[in-house]
Amino acid sequence: MALIRLVVGLGNPGPEYDDTRHNAGFWFVDRLAQEAGVSLRVESKFHGSVGRLRLGGEDCWLLKPSTFMNLSGRAVVALAHFYKILPDEILAVHDELDLPPGTVRLKRAGGHAGHNGLRDMIKHLTVPDFWRLRIGIGHPGDRNRVADYVLHRPGRDEQEAIDGAIDRALKVWPKLQAGQGEAAMLALHTEADGK
Repeated sequence: MALIRLVVGLGNPGPEYDDTRHNAGFWFVDRLAQEAGVSLRVESKFHGSVGRLRLGGEDCWLLKPSTFMNLSGRAVVALAHFYKILPDEILAVHDELDLPPGTVRLKRAGGHAGHNGLRDMIKHLTVPDFWRLRIGIGHPGDRNRVADYVLHRPGRDEQEAIDGAIDRALKVWPKLQAGQGEAAMLALHTEADGK
């Protein structure tokens, strides 16, 4: 597996969305930046806030698009083209309705499962071959309530569970970034399953 050279958190810009479930991807990128001592700054040519991690002599870019969720691909492609980053060197971090809060899963490639941020990334990259870190936010139980659900903040217990999932994902980040995707997946999924 290739090194991860770009981590994009999917979310919506603006303070009114900061604490909403749909911004779980932003939460991960913020925590990763904080732990690495990296500051993110607005880069208009990349349509988002950008930071650079140096790991083992390699650059890894952090990106929070300032486009709305359904236009995320524009920011991803702008940065990926500029730095010649291939799809399999990209990790998209996003909220996942099909996983309960507190669950986090890693996978490579796949469809968008109705997630507008992933849909737009696939459209712009023209391939689905990037890595995904899926942060469970749970499902409201009725698909007609999904739009409203993702744009509201989680309850306190849910938030604690999501924060715990992000903690576990950050523990396996060094393996993932170093190109040890299978090892990262195994470590993340076995710990999550209590083994």
